[in-house]
Amino acid sequence: MTKPVRIRDIAQACGVSVGAVSRALKGQPGLKEETRQRIVAIAEEQGYDFSRLHSDKIKRVLFLLHRQHDIARALPFYSSLLLGVEDNCRAKGIAMSFLAIGPDDAINDQVLLHHPDALICAGYFEPQLIATLAQMKLPMVLVDLWSPGLPCVNPDNVHGGYLATQHLIKLGRKRIAFLASTLSHYSIRQREKGYRQALYEAQMLMPPEYEVIASPLVDTEQSLIYAMNELLNLPTPPDAIFAYNDVTAMIAINMCEQRGLKVPEDVAIVGFDNIETAAWGRPSLTTVAVDKHKLGHQAVSLLLSNALQEKNQLLPVKLVIRESSGKEK
Repeated sequence: MTKPVRIRDIAQACGVSVGAVSRALKGQPGLKEETRQRIVAIAEEQGYDFSRLHSDKIKRVLFLLHRQHDIARALPFYSSLLLGVEDNCRAKGIAMSFLAIGPDDAINDQVLLHHPDALICAGYFEPQLIATLAQMKLPMVLVDLWSPGLPCVNPDNVHGGYLATQHLIKLGRKRIAFLASTLSHYSIRQREKGYRQALYEAQMLMPPEYEVIASPLVDTEQSLIYAMNELLNLPTPPDAIFAYNDVTAMIAINMCEQRGLKVPEDVAIVGFDNIETAAWGRPSLTTVAVDKHKLGHQAVSLLLSNALQEKNQLLPVKLVIRESSGKEK
């Protein structure tokens, strides 16, 4: 039986003190970043079991959101998710803090300021940013995101995209478009997959120009407006649109009204997420409901589970059909 690698063994190999190794492996301040990385690298080479560092109860969780998200537009979704995280943390006696980060930030320095025992990453993150966070060797769970080898919690985006598109098909719509800001986000790709699945089962083939991905401009709203104009300027424009989220759906409704098109009579539109404002507009929005609070709550439960391993927990979604009065059917 192989003898387990001890912190003392790593200290001897690195030529540093046991305390320095302990701080490096636990992500604690007091070391130069290059020293910390060297110690971690040697620990990995020697086969150190990093799970031993986190056998104690998690006392501090850091909730991370990508700086790329337009915070004002993202809050209707992520604020409810954040409250789900906070509620479960409070029930478990865990302190939670928040940090918005981007790939150009000094990630390690900013994260270590919070002294976290674990991380929850919500929404879109570049693979290299996830890799940087993973190198900190802290327990980490992804929410509304997926990455190989990491535990995550997601809405059932494929089924949600399927339900939204199937609803439009049942309304008798024949020209159904898909509108999104990007396909780099895991959740959006999954929703598109559900859109394609529903069309395939209905034996409906849409022209490629009906699947519009907004140009990557700095202002996401402006890029979505350009994308909607692209759809509405087609020789045969769509009579229905599945928008990847509610904010995009409401932009689509405004653009249709500016063109003199009635929603849902001329163009039926379905969103995704069921944020509060989806029911306020006139016409109110039919959408796919995500239990955002439960999503955050479940992320904490997964983080605290004994077997923290690669796992994608899918939470069910449901279609919320609203009449023009705002009432749900």
